[in-house]
Amino acid sequence: MNETNVMNAARHSPEEFLIATIARLLGGAGHVAVGALSPIPGCAALLARELGGGRPRVSIIHGDANNPFTDGGRELFDCAGQGRIDVFFLGGAQIDGGANINLVGAGGYPRPRKRFPGSFGSALMYFVVPKVILFAPEHSRRVLVKKVDFVSAPGTSPPEVRRPGGPTALVTGLCLMAFDAATKRFRLESVHPGHTVEEVRDNTGFDFDVPEDVPETPPPDADRLALLRTKIAAEIAKTYPDFAARVFGHVTIA
Repeated sequence: MNETNVMNAARHSPEEFLIATIARLLGGAGHVAVGALSPIPGCAALLARELGGGRPRVSIIHGDANNPFTDGGRELFDCAGQGRIDVFFLGGAQIDGGANINLVGAGGYPRPRKRFPGSFGSALMYFVVPKVILFAPEHSRRVLVKKVDFVSAPGTSPPEVRRPGGPTALVTGLCLMAFDAATKRFRLESVHPGHTVEEVRDNTGFDFDVPEDVPETPPPDADRLALLRTKIAAEIAKTYPDFAARVFGHVTIA
């Protein structure tokens, strides 16, 4: 990378960094589906499609642009159940070391002290989509807990349960982790620039594996940033105009 590209790449926003990090995980996928209220994964999928010459196919389940489904969640779930979605994204108000996610509430069930949006189809998608990427922009002990208060969707299942899908990675504001279903543990893959392994440990409520040498997550280069700020910004603005305006300065003209 030449000096100009290095300088340009250094001027990325936190959102652009996460988009580029997620996009690198999507290589080789045939169909990537993105749920509602997920502009960062949505941008990542569109960026991966642009870099891949039209692959993967991208379905963003929000609005009309890039949304092939006309029957709402039911059609999405049918598509996933038939094995026609390769990658999906899930988040959680709580995520624990076993990759269990909680979208119901914090505190004792059935009377939690705080309610979350709800599980919707997360359990189904977690079981049937081969590659589920967990996404948690806030990397804190409030989100990444030792044990979730309620299991909306389990990270792993007993051997006798047929389960073609499950979690493969966790992307946060501090790092990238991989998940091993056999050991039921996360492994630190890289730490984002400006952060440390110790910081990741201090802000994580569960134990995870750490290799001897932990690389730094690479930032987006100038070419990817240029794509994001032009073609991808214009495309995602059709679905998330406020996000496009805030992150890319892209104003949608009605």
